Amino acid sequence: MAAGSAAPLLAAVACTVLVLLAPAVSGDAATLESVPDLVKAMYVNIESFPCVRLLNLSGEIGCSNPGHGLVIAPIVRFKNSDDQLAQPSAVLLPLDQMPAFFLRVSNEPELYHKVAGVLVESNGDKLLELSPDRKFPQEDFAPYSNVSHDWNPAGSGIMWNRYDFPVFLLSEESTQTLRKIADKNEKSNNLYQANVAEFDLVMQTTKAETNGSESCLKEQSCLPLGGQSVWASLPPMSNASAEHQKPIIMVVASQDSASFFRDRSLGAASPISGLIALLTAVDALSHLHDLGKLKKQLVFAAFDGEAWGYLGSRKFLQELDEGDDSVNGINSSMIEQVLEIGSVGKGIRHGDTLFYAHASRNSSISKKILDGLQSGSDSLGSDNVKVKPAASSNPGVPPSSLMSFMRKNTSTSGVVLEDFDSQFSNRFYHSHLDSPANINSSSIAAAAALVARSLYILATGDMTVDLMTLNTIKVNVTLVEELIGCLLTCDPGLSCGIAKSFISPSNACPSHYVGVFQDSPSSTQSPIYADDTSRFIWNFLADRTSTLAVNASSCTGKCNNESEVCVGGEVEGGGLCVVSTTRYVPAYSTRLKFEDNAWHILPANSSDPMGAVDPVWTESYWNTIGLRVYAVQSTTSDRLILLAGLAVTAASYLGVIVGRAYISKITKRD
Repeated sequence: MAAGSAAPLLAAVACTVLVLLAPAVSGDAATLESVPDLVKAMYVNIESFPCVRLLNLSGEIGCSNPGHGLVIAPIVRFKNSDDQLAQPSAVLLPLDQMPAFFLRVSNEPELYHKVAGVLVESNGDKLLELSPDRKFPQEDFAPYSNVSHDWNPAGSGIMWNRYDFPVFLLSEESTQTLRKIADKNEKSNNLYQANVAEFDLVMQTTKAETNGSESCLKEQSCLPLGGQSVWASLPPMSNASAEHQKPIIMVVASQDSASFFRDRSLGAASPISGLIALLTAVDALSHLHDLGKLKKQLVFAAFDGEAWGYLGSRKFLQELDEGDDSVNGINSSMIEQVLEIGSVGKGIRHGDTLFYAHASRNSSISKKILDGLQSGSDSLGSDNVKVKPAASSNPGVPPSSLMSFMRKNTSTSGVVLEDFDSQFSNRFYHSHLDSPANINSSSIAAAAALVARSLYILATGDMTVDLMTLNTIKVNVTLVEELIGCLLTCDPGLSCGIAKSFISPSNACPSHYVGVFQDSPSSTQSPIYADDTSRFIWNFLADRTSTLAVNASSCTGKCNNESEVCVGGEVEGGGLCVVSTTRYVPAYSTRLKFEDNAWHILPANSSDPMGAVDPVWTESYWNTIGLRVYAVQSTTSDRLILLAGLAVTAASYLGVIVGRAYISKITKRD
């Protein structure tokens, strides 16, 4: 009788355990045919974009797990900015509360220590402004003393703080998933089981305890921020000595942006609208056949790393001083005028198109640039594209690459063309919300037309402007729209037709974060680590500023003639050698030197006035970055399971004893 009752008891206990364990595994049990199936059923990988750890000479900014291991915490949704946390939690944060939350966390140590991680929702359709940068971006580099001016009134400055907890931006789909999970946690009140987030954002600099750029470069736990700038002349320059070259009009734009979240740095309005306007203006001017007869030489440059201490423009000027191969054919004394195309994607207001010209100084040459822009505006007639001098009450030029030229040479004459006067019109400056929805393609096309015609007028010098030729300069509006699709969207992204005719992109989705510079600079025509955007710009400029070689030949790399470059060499079937003066220029801190297979920080140099305030930005190494969620049992559930397990063990032990006694009794009877 005892043995007969033991089996039903064991079955009952086992069923109880299975019932208790069942909720811990989601999904249809019938589909769990392997261990990977079980893992997929238990864990939900979340599409997200991390905030990572960056370092400079004085410390760290950005985000990281606080130690060497994973961070696991229950998910709690913040609904109001003054919500409190009862325990260490993964905070699901509405996007509109992001600035206030991070400012609050930085000022409340008690709350800071209870934040295990942050999951930022992506829905920001109704937001009017969000800028994690400062109100005066990169104020230390300003060539004037009044740095209290609020160029960026929406700026909160939260991206420049250090957070010893992981932070991820969720995709729209992941936002919906996490909201449902947070609601489940709130309803269950963690009585039975909790849904937790597991953060894998362990930075190598945290593990190595290197808390600044100098120490992390020495220990090789980080790499310097950097990339590749591109410049090209129109028309191509001859091999004549610099003494016989024409004065240069430099036309510049930035090609990189920044964001709180590393891989969501599109920068549609600031600065990519200006870059697209530059490329479109080059295309418009490339159809003219007599540019070589003009008095001035046009040189176009797209600078990389400008969001992180004007790396590209400063390195370009240093290379000019040192006469490096990357700038062969030009020197700083030849640069007479600088025209920068800044944010021009929001120039249309109430049906009118208006841009503002911010001049570097009151000089005759600066006045010539302003007059040239005004003449270019007048020539557009019925297109009604207006340009005005910026307010004299401004402290100087807005944050721009022109600052590098001005700090290098105080007599530099230049103008920055912007779609704002005294404050940024872009309320999403250096935010992931600075997307194509934040710009107007017609505004960019208007800026390109204004720039193209103004450059032709300026390049004629003291010659009489050929009005017939001037009026033939028209921009390709379709090209503007195509470039927006290529450089600012994932569909088509860099798989667009014009990009694929030049490069084989590593990723269709563009990101304009500068990236890192891995080792010593290489070829000025095909550097090893040039990213997709830089390679596209190089090929585009080389193509549009070129003349066909006498004996044009196909190519996959370097051309035989020194005056020729290979356009489209990386696409299937190879490219074509053309005559073009197009070069890459490395963009990294002028305070860095690569020697003995390592990066070294140089002391500040008096010939580099911006070097003294250069933070020397670096980015930490990491092994993997990941975010997933899953359910875990509450403490009460764990205790019940433990008790059930003990009961099973006790029942099994009792069953064995009873069974042995029963068998022994039967044996003796036989």
